[in-house]
Amino acid sequence: MNGLPIARRPSDVRVVEVAAKSALNRVSHMGFRWSLNPYTGCAHQCVFCYARGTHAYRDLDGVREWGSALGVKVNIASVLRAELARPSWRPEEIAIGTATDPYQALEGRYRLMRGILAALRDARAPFHITTRSPLIVRDLDLLAACARRADVGVAVSIATLDEALAREIEPTVAPPRQRLRAVRALADAGIRVAVAVAPILPDITDAPDALAAVVLAAAGAGASHVWHGALNLGTVTRDAYFAFLSESRPQLVERYVRLFARGRYVEPAYVREVDDRIRAARRDVTFGRYRPPVRDRSGTQVPLL
Repeated sequence: MNGLPIARRPSDVRVVEVAAKSALNRVSHMGFRWSLNPYTGCAHQCVFCYARGTHAYRDLDGVREWGSALGVKVNIASVLRAELARPSWRPEEIAIGTATDPYQALEGRYRLMRGILAALRDARAPFHITTRSPLIVRDLDLLAACARRADVGVAVSIATLDEALAREIEPTVAPPRQRLRAVRALADAGIRVAVAVAPILPDITDAPDALAAVVLAAAGAGASHVWHGALNLGTVTRDAYFAFLSESRPQLVERYVRLFARGRYVEPAYVREVDDRIRAARRDVTFGRYRPPVRDRSGTQVPLL
């Protein structure tokens, strides 16, 4: 099997501006009813990314071409505002960043989240954001304004504190220490922030002391809690991840074949083992106590910068 390409430079990524027909996607069998993704594709090029399979919809190879072509939904804020203004809209939770990081590097140029957050604020819409990027701190003002009007949460993903390992599995993501600083900034701004210890990679990031270090650092940065998730290997992600193993840790290939013998999900016994490790890591840790802000019932708006 051919290996994964080296991390691409921004100049090697093809960017296409597209007009979105809709902003919100209905979701079934999840803990939220709607999802929103301002971009298609992701520049992070994480070896474990479960969204690699979405490249098939654009006739791209999710193993070798993941992160090579990105779509920018340039009109998404106005489309979202129109959808939230419909009489049929009910304030159900929206998940932002389910298939692409909303704060990947392109967001520094396009600033789509500024318009998205303003629309969510004005509609008093509840939402949560998942990101690996400290760029989210740029929008502290709007996030705080949203939190005064609806239920808002942010999860910053940190799988390991080992910077060399993080660079290996998340080639273009900011180092863990920068993400921890973002957690602190979010917490200090009064935003409910968690650290997502995910995905947990068997025999790579799952050592008890390594997991405990992430949990302790999350608490020290002001996170209100941590949550975790085991690796899952969908069709395309499985090929990409096994290519990564074959090149960097060939001694683990057979171990993973056994762990994922049932398909995309790891063996239940391993999930229980990881649950026990995280539970032990949290046992003597005190997390920041989140106090919801007083809800702003006025029509006051934060200027859109």
